[in-house]
Amino acid sequence: MPDERVAIYPGTFDPITNGHVDIIQRAVDLFDRVVVALALNPGKEPLFSIEEREEMVREAMNGWERVEVAILDGLAVEGAAKHNAIALIRGLRAVSDFEYEFQMALMNMHLAPNLHTVYLMPNEKYTYLNSTIIKGVALHGGNISRFVPSNVEKKLFQKYNDK
Repeated sequence: MPDERVAIYPGTFDPITNGHVDIIQRAVDLFDRVVVALALNPGKEPLFSIEEREEMVREAMNGWERVEVAILDGLAVEGAAKHNAIALIRGLRAVSDFEYEFQMALMNMHLAPNLHTVYLMPNEKYTYLNSTIIKGVALHGGNISRFVPSNVEKKLFQKYNDK
């Protein structure tokens, strides 16, 4: 499709949560195609390998025709260019997210002036969720079924039971 409107949603997704899925759904409502781009972030030590995260996201997105999953090795703006994206999707849960996201958006505008940053807020029931909290609850055997796709719940408990 020549005038396809593509957005890229970069993140660590360690692991993907229902908050992420909610943002992806909102992005699909706005764009023709959404690329969920799993970032290799040297500043973070993820629980899951990039291959495990990719598998979990692919499984969670199974059946979503307009969603692709890719590994992002480099800057988000480079990934956006590779996928011909016109927008970079970022989720905002709380005011505390804004300062970092604002700084990143300004830098991205310098690196790729034609790439728009689009902020999407998740449903209020997901505003307090993040992957770190989910991992902490799972580590202690808490019920996370409302917060992550079922495949992710299984993988988290397998990961912690294998330790």
